[in-house]
Amino acid sequence: MIQADDAKKVAEVIGNNLIGVSHDSGNFQKLPDSFWGYFARGHDKKGAFGVILTYSENQEDVDDLIQKYEEWVAKNKSKEEPT
Repeated sequence: MIQADDAKKVAEVIGNNLIGVSHDSGNFQKLPDSFWGYFARGHDKKGAFGVILTYSENQEDVDDLIQKYEEWVAKNKSKEEPT
């Protein structure tokens, strides 16, 4: 389970990254109208994390992406740490 301080740091890094992305309209040029995504990667002294933001006019696109991620996690998840 992620600790409260770690969760705060993750949210802070994601928020700051997205603010930076939002300040440059060039980041949104030539995005398809129906489906697009953005991936951000971050890390701190305890480990790494990634965030995927996605948009689609078709909910099935998003559902399929989440399902693929969940399958990847199930396949690659190492032994769970004790709580």
